[in-house]
Amino acid sequence: MEHYYTPNPTSKIVEHTFSQVARNQQLSFVTASGLFSQTHIDTGSLLLIDEGLIQPNWKILDLGCGYGPVGIAFKRSEPTIHVTFADVNSRAIEYVKKNLKLNNLKANATIELTSGDGFATVTGLFDAIYLNPPQSAGKDLCFSLIEKSREYLKNGGNLQIVARKNKGGESLSQQMQNVFGNVDAVSKRSGFWIYISYKK
Repeated sequence: MEHYYTPNPTSKIVEHTFSQVARNQQLSFVTASGLFSQTHIDTGSLLLIDEGLIQPNWKILDLGCGYGPVGIAFKRSEPTIHVTFADVNSRAIEYVKKNLKLNNLKANATIELTSGDGFATVTGLFDAIYLNPPQSAGKDLCFSLIEKSREYLKNGGNLQIVARKNKGGESLSQQMQNVFGNVDAVSKRSGFWIYISYKK
């Protein structure tokens, strides 16, 4: 059975289109079978979009980007940022390209796309990394992504994770504490929390 974290999906492509308000702007998306949350931005990602911390000129990584809602919403709201979209699922990256065009953005010097397992094809250092962890892929993978993320943050940079507090969030935040020596819960909605850790 294929999952949204399958590297090269072979399932038949069935597309969906929708529009949704996120970070106070109307965004449009086309999605496909084999991707996560095909008919709307999921609750966790929407919280991360609406309440996540972002600053002008930051270099950010949308890790496990799916079809791109987090990175696209941030780029639309703060055009000066540099966004790298990364996902293990090659189909997801193809739909990021489609959705950049739908939202009047295009791949250029401030937008990069890469397909690979975790950080395998990611280069450079970031001011912020955003992650809605693929908890159905297992706790070990999620913990590994948290641990590895520290290597890809600038000093003073941060990792922001969204998770349902009572369904894995507490253990993920504890792992962030273990790796970074600090963690704060900064926002919540519908049982989901945003956790943030800084590289010091």
